Amino acid sequence: MLLPHPLQRAWRSALLPWLFLAMLASTGAASAQGDALHVGSKRFTESYILAEVLAQTAAPHTPVAPVVRQGLGNTAIVYEALRSGAIDVYAEYTGTIALEILQGSAAMTRAEMNARLAPLGLGVAVPLGFNDGYALAMRGADADRLKLATLSDLARHPELKLGLSNEFIGRADGWQGLAARYGFTQKPTGLDHGLAYDAIAAGQVDVIDIYTTDAKIDHLGLRVLQDDRGYFPRYDAVLLYRLDLPARLPAAWAALQTLEGRIDERAMIAMNARAELQGAGFDTIARDFLAGATASEGQRGFMAKLFGSDLGRLTRQHMVLVAVSVGLAILVGVPLAVWVSAHARTRAVVLGIAGLMQTVPSLALLAVLISLIGSIGTLPALIALTLYALLPIMRNTVTGLAEVPQGLRQAGTALGMTPRQGMRFVLLPLAMPTLVAGVRTATTIAIGTATIAAFIGAGGFGERIVTGLALNDRQLLLAGALPAAALALLSELLFEAIDRLLLRRPG
Repeated sequence: MLLPHPLQRAWRSALLPWLFLAMLASTGAASAQGDALHVGSKRFTESYILAEVLAQTAAPHTPVAPVVRQGLGNTAIVYEALRSGAIDVYAEYTGTIALEILQGSAAMTRAEMNARLAPLGLGVAVPLGFNDGYALAMRGADADRLKLATLSDLARHPELKLGLSNEFIGRADGWQGLAARYGFTQKPTGLDHGLAYDAIAAGQVDVIDIYTTDAKIDHLGLRVLQDDRGYFPRYDAVLLYRLDLPARLPAAWAALQTLEGRIDERAMIAMNARAELQGAGFDTIARDFLAGATASEGQRGFMAKLFGSDLGRLTRQHMVLVAVSVGLAILVGVPLAVWVSAHARTRAVVLGIAGLMQTVPSLALLAVLISLIGSIGTLPALIALTLYALLPIMRNTVTGLAEVPQGLRQAGTALGMTPRQGMRFVLLPLAMPTLVAGVRTATTIAIGTATIAAFIGAGGFGERIVTGLALNDRQLLLAGALPAAALALLSELLFEAIDRLLLRRPG
């Protein structure tokens, strides 16, 4: 590096522990998960529970503990995770496979689905025993007052406000086709599925889309409107899996096959109710179901959620995301900023591009990266976080170099220093406090932005936040936000120590 020896030691003392921790955690995670069964889930209650059921069913028959990648997102993201090999299996629904994934017809049989999926290395098997269809629902009192019983009745009331999940609005088997079939003229508002029940209970919307096994339908006194024109197909729960799974983990696959027909609609509604109405953990719900036991856990308190068994894993994942992304941003951003600092036009272009990256919404950037690199999880999350960390590091490096007094620059030249030597022994040492301030800002940004990574299965404290959104569980949201805030505070203390160390070093 272009730093004098004392500052090299100071800089390494700040950077190397983070990079070492990141490499150690990443290596440990990779070695632990190499031969594991990877189970995925979408971002709603039932999918979380079924992922745990699959993992716990297979666990006694796998060489290492299954890895559960919860809350990966909507159908497109989870399906891409399966195709790329990031997961081996997840619970899907026949209607979604036929209409959304394969773009076929609702009448498609399982054999036809398998014929279409086989060239992709995927298959459908193990019908779990229940149908969880889409439907629209409204408050029962309003349905009685307006004499609404069917979707055709709803079409005659364009004044009613519809709050529909964003996925349902965009799906091939969702709103557009439904509106065409019934002649709906309403313009729905996009809502997260977990928040829609609060919205309809508060009177903010009149109609929401629901899954027919949702626990809150009866709890809130909602009326499910009859699909009198037969738009929605059946959504029988099945396993969508990679075809190499039975050969790779035969004992685990045999165990998963024992789930066929084992979960009926009543059982699924009861499990959803324990999660949404009683606050029980997904792992506990799955364990009790598989053991045939009665509920062994009621409402979990905030402290139990905050200091849950997943805290260590989530902390490690979050620190890896932050440490690696900021470390990469330093390695790329500082030399680039040094190079452009003397070229005004190039500097403006490079900083402009870095600034433009800050305006791209996190989820949009993650979606683009998933499409470009064909995988989900840690890699696209690290790329996104690194791009977001570049601007403060580069801008502060350029600013620090520009603030070096002209007299000191000329003194280096007068002493016979080359431009490279002047940068190494004069400019960079004097700019170091400003440069470190940029790294400090980048670290804080990365800690906060890393929570978004959980939407694509990269883990971290955002995993709790994503789950809390799905369950509309404010305590779980806080249990994810507080550790992230604590990590940000710890990083501030670390950089305060670095600042004091730099101030004590001779210039």
